[in-house]
Amino acid sequence: MGEWLVRSETPSHADVIVVLAGDPSGHRILRAAQLVKQGYSSTVLVSGPGGAYDLHECDLAIPFVVRRGYPASWFLPVPHSAHSTEEEGKALLLVLQKLRAHTVLVVTSDYHTRRAWRTLRAQWPGVDVHMIACDDEFFSPSGWWHTREGRKTFLLEWTKTFAATVGM
Repeated sequence: MGEWLVRSETPSHADVIVVLAGDPSGHRILRAAQLVKQGYSSTVLVSGPGGAYDLHECDLAIPFVVRRGYPASWFLPVPHSAHSTEEEGKALLLVLQKLRAHTVLVVTSDYHTRRAWRTLRAQWPGVDVHMIACDDEFFSPSGWWHTREGRKTFLLEWTKTFAATVGM
């Protein structure tokens, strides 16, 4: 059941890369930076809901990736006040429309890819959405039950998947 949560594709050229919020360890933005370095796109939208100490996540993530040697010019912050993937998708769509992006690589944690793909594909008509999974140190699709954090991640993601399916 853990493997079902994952919907990942091989990267291909895209108009823009989107990093979804919710990764305090930086795996998602580092994966996006690698994709730019490999030539898949030149621009990364960094989703940034408000949160800790009056800062948006994008205001923390971009300096994090810059300290690891990637140019700040690759990353565009998208601060917003979303509290769900659905709300986040709506906030990001406005920027995608301004950029006239038609093909998007979406980077998120592996366990989040299937639900995010379903949500964004429905919200972004005319946008070709490709999911790029990045590993999570606590969740393994084939061994999530081995750690407490893996079990919590599994349960929470399945709860969110069910809620999204029934329209909650």
